[in-house]
Amino acid sequence: MHFRIIAVGRLREPYLAAAAADFRRRLAPYHRVEEIELRAADGERPAAAMTLEAAAILRCVAPHDHVWLLERTGDELSSIEVAERLERLAVGGISRVTFVVAGTYGAAPELAARADLCWSLSRLTLLHEWARALVLEQLYRATKIAKNEPYHH
Repeated sequence: MHFRIIAVGRLREPYLAAAAADFRRRLAPYHRVEEIELRAADGERPAAAMTLEAAAILRCVAPHDHVWLLERTGDELSSIEVAERLERLAVGGISRVTFVVAGTYGAAPELAARADLCWSLSRLTLLHEWARALVLEQLYRATKIAKNEPYHH
């Protein structure tokens, strides 16, 4: 399966960049991983920033993409549930899943409307940079669960 992550902003913190790089490396033998970084709409009011960022994200999303939007109010899934959902998608013929990490102010309604799943990593509010690193870790964990290989306990 091909995993795409579309994210607003860069991983500025070295420890997060290192963690993301580590999980990209771990995922490489199993899946193609692609990341697209988009510029944040700095200096805009929150609603305007969300709209501008959503438009930029949606330009990167193909009509056939299966989209999981990282959203604080979305569905909380266990790691096993993530693995099971990804396996069902693969069996169902979905070859690419696009994970979207919106910017500082969150996702505009038009972005949420395009999502096939709104996925919450936690009821906690997380920095979007943290969310991006956590998505990579959870994709690796889900892969190991699906392959019945050691990592998840």
